[in-house]
Amino acid sequence: MTETVVSTTKPQSVTAAPVRVAPVKRAGGRLRALDGLRLIAALMVALYHYGGRGGVVTHAWGSSPKEQFPTLHTPFAYGCLGVQIFFVISGFVICMSGWGRPLRSFFASRVSRLMPAYWAAVLLVAGIFALPWVVHKTVSPSDALVNLTLLQQPLGVDRVLGVDWTLWAEIRFYALFALVVVLPGASRRRVVMFCACWTLAAAIAQGAKTPLLDIVLMPEYAPFFIGGMGLYLVHRDRKDAYAWGIVAVSFLIGQHYAVRELWNVSDPNAFAHRTSYGIVLVVALGFLAVAAIALGLLEWANWRWLTVAGALTYPFYLVHEHLGWVVIEVLHRDLDLPSGVTFLLTLASMLTLAWLLNRFVEDRLTPRLRTALNAQAAGGRRARQG
Repeated sequence: MTETVVSTTKPQSVTAAPVRVAPVKRAGGRLRALDGLRLIAALMVALYHYGGRGGVVTHAWGSSPKEQFPTLHTPFAYGCLGVQIFFVISGFVICMSGWGRPLRSFFASRVSRLMPAYWAAVLLVAGIFALPWVVHKTVSPSDALVNLTLLQQPLGVDRVLGVDWTLWAEIRFYALFALVVVLPGASRRRVVMFCACWTLAAAIAQGAKTPLLDIVLMPEYAPFFIGGMGLYLVHRDRKDAYAWGIVAVSFLIGQHYAVRELWNVSDPNAFAHRTSYGIVLVVALGFLAVAAIALGLLEWANWRWLTVAGALTYPFYLVHEHLGWVVIEVLHRDLDLPSGVTFLLTLASMLTLAWLLNRFVEDRLTPRLRTALNAQAAGGRRARQG
């Protein structure tokens, strides 16, 4: 997840396309339906982590989630595709937020959006897992400190947060977008060329099987980011044939990677058997949901609480997995609450924790960090001019 998890949107610019359509109306500068979709994607991932897979969560429940949820464990297994939906949303939002921004402002917005909640989540999870009565494995203090950089995955360091691999994908997307689109100045033509060149380069990287190219170009995730950018171009001009072409090609390639990674009907030892049709359907629904928002079809979903939901999504995504295990163990094994009640209370407790992180960490540190980074950039610019 992500930025999967990134949410801030910015005012639109007029496209250079010959046919223009009035921009989708937004309440308070936000696409509130997009906030709601982000929370749905995060809840999908939570369903997967709590009841749609085996592994460490089996210890928390005291038995396999198959036994806890004999009917629902298979649908829950599709929840991991919430990550792909996050990436589509991220492509849309990053293209929107980077449009018309200088590089320094884009950098400041991304760092200030990602890092405060992430730092708090790493410290909180590492601290709780280090408690003697919490039996889950913790990382070494040295590895925990490296995790604060968000570079633990390429450095081969143990991760504190299981979901932070998606943030590593997001960072690489931000870097590519910043260098190719934001630095020279965002425009429709530049975004179209970026999407086309990245699609082709990612396909070449897949065929070349070169680790460095895989790291930079992310063939298995690129179609989702690119599809999101294409949908933002659709949002600006729904008659843009190039944008629709980008979306279509991205979906076709993206569903292929999703099926290749997650299809497991032929595996007799699989926790749950996902079908190829089911995987394609979930990916398609993700693209269609973002497309509906881009076209203004969900403009009626203008409820203020969706903005709150969007604000909770990122901190919820960061903490729900590992801390959810602790809560499940306490509620189900120690207090002997039924599985369904435990599941709902765990979700509620993680959403409450997410609200606390948003209220006391993000709301306080994000604007200060953004201001400090922008001020530093402005100071450096004045010094060069002097």
